[in-house]
Amino acid sequence: MPDAKTVARPLLLAALIGTAALSLSACAPLVVGGAAATTAVVITDRRTSGAQLEDQNISFKAERQISEKLGDTARVSAMVYNGVVLLTGDVPSEAAKAQATTLTQGVQHVKSVVNQLNVGPVASFSTRSNDTWLTSKVKTALLNTKYVPSATIAVTTERSVVYLMGLVTESEGNYAATAASEVGGVAKVVKLFQVISREEALRLSGPGTQPEGAQSNSTPQPKAAPIESGGGGAVNGVQAIPIK
Repeated sequence: MPDAKTVARPLLLAALIGTAALSLSACAPLVVGGAAATTAVVITDRRTSGAQLEDQNISFKAERQISEKLGDTARVSAMVYNGVVLLTGDVPSEAAKAQATTLTQGVQHVKSVVNQLNVGPVASFSTRSNDTWLTSKVKTALLNTKYVPSATIAVTTERSVVYLMGLVTESEGNYAATAASEVGGVAKVVKLFQVISREEALRLSGPGTQPEGAQSNSTPQPKAAPIESGGGGAVNGVQAIPIK
């Protein structure tokens, strides 16, 4: 009869292999379609790993500095993509809103700030929970929409307004915004994309990427939320403030 050590070894080995597989799957690009398929889509973030880490650091520093200065009267989130910072949440006054922009501009490597802070009381727990749920639904919709590079698109929702950031072609951005606008409960979609060429998208996504089509597969529904564009100046009320 085998002893306990003999039995435990293969079990431990299996656990280690399983853990390694999960770790690799978390880091490696997700490929949709068989290995031999020529139309497989490589789903990956088009930012470099260094840019992703830098964006995370900017977000942490901006939120920390704003929290230290404005205290519990403010609730501010900073979503960052390639150095462009989107501020959402609630602040008690216009002065506090302006101060949040100034503090964010002072963070190293910030390129511009899009301040979409609401001046007024902090949103209720139910409102914030609904926003989190809408973000989840939009991410799922993007994942299931053809020609949308969902892994390179950042999504956040504030008071039912969905904000989209990422490195996309004009067509990809349109598909993504249309898909998000058709999600039930979304009041409006704001595009803050950094638009790149098709050639650049193919280069950043790697070999085997399926280029976007000429036409969208889905037609906007009658009740689809309105779509706005922003970034790089004042567009439809969205103010991007560059760092001088």
